[in-house]
Amino acid sequence: MPAIVASDLDRTLIYSAGALMLDGTDAEAPLLTVAEVYNGAPLSYLTRDAEDGLERLAERGVFVPVTTRTVAQYRRVRLPRAPHDWAVTTNGGVILHRGEPDADWTATVAARLEHACAPLAEIEALVPRPGDHPAFLRLNHAEELFVYAIIDRANLPADELSALTDACEARGWTVSLQGRKLYLVPSPLTKSAAIAEIAARTGADRVVAAGDSLLDLDLLRYADAAIRPAHGELHDAGITLPHLEVTAARGVMAGQEIVERLVAAVDAPVVAAPVAP
Repeated sequence: MPAIVASDLDRTLIYSAGALMLDGTDAEAPLLTVAEVYNGAPLSYLTRDAEDGLERLAERGVFVPVTTRTVAQYRRVRLPRAPHDWAVTTNGGVILHRGEPDADWTATVAARLEHACAPLAEIEALVPRPGDHPAFLRLNHAEELFVYAIIDRANLPADELSALTDACEARGWTVSLQGRKLYLVPSPLTKSAAIAEIAARTGADRVVAAGDSLLDLDLLRYADAAIRPAHGELHDAGITLPHLEVTAARGVMAGQEIVERLVAAVDAPVVAAPVAP
C-alpha cells in the first residue's frame, strides 16, 4: 500500500530570502532553486538537493503538499512533478485532485463548520482594521473560510495578542503567528482531516508528515511519523511528540534535511504487529 507524504510548504520545504538562515560564507552556500515567482520576481526557494529529494519522494509514495495558502497562492509554487495528483490548501478547506477543487470535500467542510464554531464575520470583528492599529497593515480572506492579517510584529504587544487569542479560542477558532502573518482559523478546519480523506481514497496505509507551525500540529499528531524544523512556531513553543523528529539545521537547510528524513521514513520497513497465539 502507498504511503502518503504530507508536508507543509512555507518555512518547511520552501523559504523566502529573509527566512533562508544561511550560515557560513557565501562561497559555502547551497545551490538554490526558485520555487515561487510573484509579480515577476523570485519569492521562495529550496535547495537543489531538496528538489532532487522531492523527485525521489514522488517516486516512492503519494506526495501531498499541505498548506494554509489559498488555491491561487498555492498555484504559484513550482515543485518537482507538479501538478501533483493531490494537494491540500486553505488549511484543509480545499482538496485539489489533479489540480481541481473536490466539490464533495468542499461541501463536507462547510457542513462541519456551520455549527462547530463562530462565523467568520464574528471573528473578523475582533481584528483591528488597518489604520486603526499600528500593528495591522492588511486584512485578507482565504476562500471565505478564515482570515489572516499582515502585521508589524514590533507594534503588537504580547498582551494584546494573548487577548485576541483567548477571544478566538472561546469561539472555536485558532490563532497562529507565522512571520508577518497572523492567522485566525476555525479549529475544526484542519490539515489532518483532509489528509485522512485522501488516505481513505488512495488506500494509503501510512502517513509521514512535516510542518513548522501551530496549524501543522494536528497533522503531525495524526501522522505515523513526523518531522519539524528547528525553527518556527512549534520550535519556539518547544513542541515534542514521541514520533516527532526535529532537524539539526535551521532555515532552508532544515528544509533539505526534512526532505532527506521524509525519504528515509518512506523507505523504512513497516514492522508488522505480532500475531496473537
